Amino acid sequence: AILTIMSALNRRAGRTVTAIVGLSFAVSTHAFQPSGCLTPASRLLHWRPARSGPAAGVRVPRVAGAGRPQFSLRPITPPMALKMSSSAKTVDWIKELASDHPKNNVSPYIANLVGRDLHLRKDHPLGIIKEKIETYFKSRDATFECKDSLYPIVTATQCFDDLLIPPDHVSRRPSDTYYLDDTRLLRTHTSAHQTELLKGGSTKFLCTGDVYRRDEIDASHYPAFHQMEGVKLLDECTDMEDREKWVQMCSDDLKSHLEGMIDAVFGPVEKKWVDAYFPFTEPSFELEIFYNDKWLEVLGCGVVQQPILDGCGMTTQHGWAFGLGLERLAMVLFDIPDIRLFWTDDKRFTSQFKEGTITKFAPYSKFPPCYKDIAFWLPEDWQENNFAELVRNTCGDIVESVELIDKFDNPKKGKTSHCYRINYRAMDRSLTNEEVDKLQESVRTKSTDELKCELR
Repeated sequence: AILTIMSALNRRAGRTVTAIVGLSFAVSTHAFQPSGCLTPASRLLHWRPARSGPAAGVRVPRVAGAGRPQFSLRPITPPMALKMSSSAKTVDWIKELASDHPKNNVSPYIANLVGRDLHLRKDHPLGIIKEKIETYFKSRDATFECKDSLYPIVTATQCFDDLLIPPDHVSRRPSDTYYLDDTRLLRTHTSAHQTELLKGGSTKFLCTGDVYRRDEIDASHYPAFHQMEGVKLLDECTDMEDREKWVQMCSDDLKSHLEGMIDAVFGPVEKKWVDAYFPFTEPSFELEIFYNDKWLEVLGCGVVQQPILDGCGMTTQHGWAFGLGLERLAMVLFDIPDIRLFWTDDKRFTSQFKEGTITKFAPYSKFPPCYKDIAFWLPEDWQENNFAELVRNTCGDIVESVELIDKFDNPKKGKTSHCYRINYRAMDRSLTNEEVDKLQESVRTKSTDELKCELR
């Protein structure tokens, strides 16, 4: 999961690298463009290279952000790191997550996504890829454990501190993360369970689950997505004091496993390894493949930083970790152009896929878009993620994208103006001008009332 977080840095720095894998390796689901190629915008994998130097950390938001959402969560029983969510189907997550705590920024829109467990549906694209990866690792080593139902509410310690993420890092901000209160949050990566699994005695495991992050709105980004993290501690490296030797052994074993995994999922493809930087592993790597006539970066990985293992009481053990985003891979393999489709129950979508088979998605309709622009002077402490969240909470999945199309600085007023183009397009029907106008007016009103924007 951690890997996923780092990918955002690449995009924001204008680099061409995208997803990564690692301790928290899964970048969100948002790494692919509609065309099906991986880009620096990827959120599907956890690890993402820092903009410059080690201090850069994990995931950097485009904008900093602010106001407290209208909906908040009520305190619930402190989460247990390895608590299973097998009862998720009976949980009323709206009530479970609702409260008046001032730090709560989880809306009903987000609460409705929790517990859907798309990765557990065997005939869903995400479940199909998950099963292929798990089958491969179990064929390599039958002792690999597969965890896929861990409780989605974790602590800041699990999600950040245990993974060496600095206390002041931007990934901890409420503009990036959904908090329930001062200490609990919806996991931002599956790596939030890594140290608890290690402390519990697991030394070879895959951990898959839904993760949540506030982010922009487009065809490849969604506030909920799915990640898989893999960790393996090598028995043959236990008690080995020659660091150079155990690092090389771990690196070779890691690359062997991941190259085999790629072939199992994509078929035989050309591959190349690129040196990378992640705060959670050293050394760190990115794996790129040549697929559909393009080089695609598919994951990030590395040798686990020893302080993380030391914190788990494993001072004499060494190993590797990787992370990847399931939506990222699925959008490429199944030719799925819009990330919202993963969440639909429309039979025209769900009936196209069968367990164990990768089938190219056949578009069943393309409804016309409706573009509406909104321009305003930015308030102090402006955070773009807050505007995206406002649009999502107001319009739901009817909005396909929100794009910044103009930026203007007025030196006389000392203000900055942004103009955003909102693309309204439902996946199942044509929208009427009346309903779009009503939604747009609501967005305008809430932008002034909640975000303190000054409309132009």
